[in-house]
Amino acid sequence: MAITQAQIEKITSLAKSYGANRLILFGSALEDPEGAKDLDIACDGVQGWKLFELAAKLEEELHIPLDLIPLSPSNRFTKYIESKGKVLL
Repeated sequence: MAITQAQIEKITSLAKSYGANRLILFGSALEDPEGAKDLDIACDGVQGWKLFELAAKLEEELHIPLDLIPLSPSNRFTKYIESKGKVLL
């Protein structure tokens, strides 16, 4: 399941509408696109329940299982994502 440019544009557009100011793609969709079964995205700028609403909306729009995690507060995992992931926004 390689992610397409159209899907990236949909993700960034929808995320911006929820207030996202940073998105980073990481995990299997980046490391092994053909073998990936879901999308892993880290997000900054979307707080509280809105993050869960955004995740549900993205899954609904893309028809792809998705994990959306917050980049804040910063920790070892988010720093790893920032160093290895692909910045979408």
